[in-house]
Amino acid sequence: MKKGFTLIETLVSISVFTIIMGAVSGLVVMAYRNYDYILKQSIAIDMARRGIKTMVKEIREARTGDNGSYPIEKAENKEFIFYSDIDQDNETERVRYFLGSVSAGTQTQECVTFVDGGSCNVTFSDFLSGNIQSAQVIVSVEGDFGWSKETADISADGTVLGELCALECSDCAAIWEGTTVFDITEQATDNNVQIIADSSSKVDENCGWIEPNHKMKVRFEFSWTEDIPSANHLFKKGIINPTGFPVEYPADQEMIQTITSYVRNDPPIFKYFDENGQELIEQPARLQDTKIMELDLIININPYREPQDFEIKSSVQLRNLKIE
Repeated sequence: MKKGFTLIETLVSISVFTIIMGAVSGLVVMAYRNYDYILKQSIAIDMARRGIKTMVKEIREARTGDNGSYPIEKAENKEFIFYSDIDQDNETERVRYFLGSVSAGTQTQECVTFVDGGSCNVTFSDFLSGNIQSAQVIVSVEGDFGWSKETADISADGTVLGELCALECSDCAAIWEGTTVFDITEQATDNNVQIIADSSSKVDENCGWIEPNHKMKVRFEFSWTEDIPSANHLFKKGIINPTGFPVEYPADQEMIQTITSYVRNDPPIFKYFDENGQELIEQPARLQDTKIMELDLIININPYREPQDFEIKSSVQLRNLKIE
């Protein structure tokens, strides 16, 4: 007589089988997760290596911008802006390498006044996505400004910033004059800033522009940088091509791409050295005296597990700023 499994034996067999399959499944899932983790780390490291190689090549050829700008525009620990012909088209691009947490923006507005000694204003608001780091406004005027007493006072949120056109402006020149840069970081921290241009009583001549009885016209070019916490591990590159005549590099035309992810630099990404190999810490020495740079990227997709940080370093001498 043939005997089969009893109910208890069947239940025990099923339980043992379930436990074994669960363990096997867990090992398979763990293996796939480890593989995925190692793959992502390898991709990030490879992208960083290629990014460093490209940076070295482009920085080595840094040169004067097509608008006359000095080869180095900005030299911070985690942001570097310079000019270089990166695509060999005989035009010099403005190149910005930066940790993705640093984002930049720009807005431009104009206003006019139609009365003698009048004022006008603009407001910039809702421009921040993160925490502001710096903000500035470039102010220029057109109008009746040919005499030293024909001026425009500029203020932001009640704080006087300065005066335009006390010297070297003209009556009805039909070009922007008196261009001055003002720092308005403090005023812009609340994501809203009102800027006023108040002309002196002597600004009274009708210059015959399209607007009737137009006495003064003002342009405000507002720009800012901010920290975006959600993007603080992305290393990025921004490119602006030269345009127009005279040549300009419009900030709103910057094309941004991600070089690599999972950058964990607490140490600087960029270090700057003079011709004697002395590290440059302060501004403006970094802009004026840099001859050699060190580049350093630390990659780790998860600092809380193995493998540990992977560091990629290189150095470059700026050929057109070479040591004599």
